[in-house]
Amino acid sequence: MSLDLFDWLARGVTQASYWQMAIYFLVVTQVTIMTTTLYLHRSAAHRGVDFHPVLTHFFRFWAWLTTAMVTKEWTAVHRKHHAKCETEEDPHSPRFQGIHQVLWRGVELYQEARLDKDMLEKYGKGSPDDWIERKLYTPRATFGPILMLAINLALFGIPGIVMWALQMAWIPFWAAGVINGLGHWWGYRNFDTADTATNLTPWAFWVGGEELHNNHHAFPSSAKFALRKYEFDIGWTVIRGLQALGLAKVLRVAPELDVRPNIQVPDADTMRAVMAHRWQVATDYFQMVLKPHLQAEAKDLPGRLRRAFRSEGKWLSEENRAKFSAWIAERPNTARLMEFRARLLGIYELKSAEAEAKMDALRAWCAEAEASGIRQLQEFSARLKGYSMVPARA
Repeated sequence: MSLDLFDWLARGVTQASYWQMAIYFLVVTQVTIMTTTLYLHRSAAHRGVDFHPVLTHFFRFWAWLTTAMVTKEWTAVHRKHHAKCETEEDPHSPRFQGIHQVLWRGVELYQEARLDKDMLEKYGKGSPDDWIERKLYTPRATFGPILMLAINLALFGIPGIVMWALQMAWIPFWAAGVINGLGHWWGYRNFDTADTATNLTPWAFWVGGEELHNNHHAFPSSAKFALRKYEFDIGWTVIRGLQALGLAKVLRVAPELDVRPNIQVPDADTMRAVMAHRWQVATDYFQMVLKPHLQAEAKDLPGRLRRAFRSEGKWLSEENRAKFSAWIAERPNTARLMEFRARLLGIYELKSAEAEAKMDALRAWCAEAEASGIRQLQEFSARLKGYSMVPARA
């Protein structure tokens, strides 16, 4: 059946209904999301999972076709974000760029960051460097979206142009905007990490699991983002499916934490677990020690300043930080608990070669906590000594 020009412009060669077009749009945008979260993020940037070479190349092709993102550039920008998180060198920190800038113009920050050749060489190591990458995907990255526009126009006519525009905005808005912006601004936190990363929701089907951003910052190399029973990571579900088909190999997942009873002195198992679960240590300290203390001693303290104890006031304004420090200085018991916290987390800063020194420092810290006469510190120390690492089930 031949089509006249009007029919072709209205619905393309497929003559698809609007419902069929909607299904097509949802499928292609989800493939793009999966390309970003599974390949660019979990595989290329963090080496948490490997994919079959055929699937890897499909992801590379799809990224070129639908986003114009180059693997080396995306990987380098993201690795620098982790290395310089919440500093002036962070490519897209709402703390320095402003939430509105990152949310609505995040893709511009990415485009600016990828022009730094020194950064690409430093943080982009291990990225594809074969013939097709050098001759097509990198130097002619914009050809992909142009080809996608031609395909959509041929398949669906004028509505295809609208779908193409929405496709082109999908990753810039959800990944470069919402995840990089709101994911460091608003949400809940399972772990008191050294940055402001948050989980936006326990589940979201349209951003591939990336909404669990705080979990990711706590365990960056984990291929699995969901770390609580009530959380769901659709990206991990896809990985498990691909793994069952022999198309994916999981390399790293976050280790589970076990707490052994009646451990008298920190041992090698304790130290391994403490080092692997650094941010769980910080979170447990707040929940078991600082929170009960503040409920009794800080009834007059505004909620914003009370929450700041999770990060030692690091993210407060200069004025509020001064108030925060002055409030602590006037309360010796609170100051003592904050000193214990700082000393405990300071163990991580000892050189990795000094394993014995770390063990000595941890044992000394636990002994002082138990001799402090502070019940919350004693109970926390008992829990800490029992830390043990259990490999997560793949």
